[in-house]
Amino acid sequence: MSKRALKKYLTDLSKDELEEQITELYDRLKEVKEFYNFVFNPKEDKMLDEAKFKVSKEYFPPGKRRAKKRRSVAQNFIKNFIKLGVEPLKIADLMLYNIEIAQTYSASHTINAEAFYKSMLRSFKDAVVYIDQSGLEVLMNERIEKITDEVVKQDWLNKYAFEMVLDKRF
Repeated sequence: MSKRALKKYLTDLSKDELEEQITELYDRLKEVKEFYNFVFNPKEDKMLDEAKFKVSKEYFPPGKRRAKKRRSVAQNFIKNFIKLGVEPLKIADLMLYNIEIAQTYSASHTINAEAFYKSMLRSFKDAVVYIDQSGLEVLMNERIEKITDEVVKQDWLNKYAFEMVLDKRF
């Protein structure tokens, strides 16, 4: 159904029929419920804290579990935050936090998987692009530079690629 056809259909409905449909969508679809819950009660700080906690558990799980180090966990939160319209500063914070927690982990654990370094570079590129597009450079530059310095300090396999991303910004 096209957007135009949908608009025509909705204008033909009475107010009660429209309310009934929206209520039914709210009950049936998790995404609709999540959207309305966010719109009417946006607890962005709480959502950010929960996301950071879950991302940190990927690297530092409770107990004696093995770290999974999945980039996808943070990416799913980021995608969801963007979809909901969370404040860009909070999204950028989560993007950088994902890399920082991975660096904290790699400072005390040897990581031989090239995929880890590739995925962190991808996260870094995405974060830098998002921050630049959102006009948050002034607020986030210090953290971005610290991440790059830490990559060099830890001698990551792709440290020069991180530096190139930073160089391309200016």
